[in-house]
Amino acid sequence: MKRLFASLTLLITVGLVFSFACSSESEVIVVEKIVEVEKEVIKEVEVSSSPGKLIIYSGRKESLVGPIIEQFKEASGIEVKVKYGSTGEIAATLLEEGANSPADVFFAQDPGGLGAVANAGMFAKLSADILGLSPDWAQSSEGLWVGISGRARTLVYNTDQLDPSQMPSTLQGLTDSKWKGKIGWAPTNGSFQAMITAMRVIWGEEETKTWLQSIQANKPLVYSKNTPQVAAAADGEILIGLVNHYYLHRFLSEEGDEFAARNHHLKGGGPGSLVMVAGGGILSTATNSENAEKFFKFMLSTVSQQYFAGQTYEYPLVEGVKTNRILTPMEEINKPDIDMAQLEDLAGTQTMLRDLGILE
Repeated sequence: MKRLFASLTLLITVGLVFSFACSSESEVIVVEKIVEVEKEVIKEVEVSSSPGKLIIYSGRKESLVGPIIEQFKEASGIEVKVKYGSTGEIAATLLEEGANSPADVFFAQDPGGLGAVANAGMFAKLSADILGLSPDWAQSSEGLWVGISGRARTLVYNTDQLDPSQMPSTLQGLTDSKWKGKIGWAPTNGSFQAMITAMRVIWGEEETKTWLQSIQANKPLVYSKNTPQVAAAADGEILIGLVNHYYLHRFLSEEGDEFAARNHHLKGGGPGSLVMVAGGGILSTATNSENAEKFFKFMLSTVSQQYFAGQTYEYPLVEGVKTNRILTPMEEINKPDIDMAQLEDLAGTQTMLRDLGILE
């Protein structure tokens, strides 16, 4: 506990004595007058020295964001508790808990999960201090959530059996029958669903549905997430996988350049060249909103952005922080001109995937 000292000004009644002559005899009269006298009184006031708590619901894996959250905890002294799960699971939990949720922050893998919570009216508007740290394209148009790091969609391919010149220039090229049984995808993955949402925005509903049906006809191998697709591409189990860029670099950092897989950024652009953001928002029911603001300012600081660039191979969003030299610079990716807020209709994408039998 800290002690604060306060100075108080007291009003003190002082008796003043006046003596003067009245008739033939002297009379002494006492007159009371209020005189303001400043006197310092020391008073101890006890205030809490604890920096408080913060509860984070994270749709990002602990292996990815746990270390940087720990750095925030150590730097701030704030007691941080994190609930981990997939972005879709965490978003569903928040929607179910509603106003009774103990969460202060939702840290999501993609805009789809953030949009689901935002559309339910569960986010508070972020301060201009926070929104000003991230580029406009990487945040909610209403200021309800903000991007923290960038993640590019790519095709990972087997380098023993394919040359870059053999790779398609757009996702439409994967509908060719020559890729039958040689493609991998992860329909339950949040990033895959964000890409399909972008596809709906850019191509429209019918063209997206046709593409999905064409890929189904090519008998893709189904994976639970990105990591096993990268491993499968290196092993030759598949020739091409639909993944995020940074998974490959983790394998390369562990296994070296002999690892038989590489990323291919689609030269023709489109939804297959989407650069998404992981980001978060503050719940309108947060009981630790000040600490939540501190968390986002830390995540968009140079320290955190360098962590994402150097340790998880993601794209930093803050000016002055350089992209990891082993990555394709973002400006060289033919990414579609799309606002991240347009990727909020996760429910619509999931409905389409279920209707086609791609999701259960």
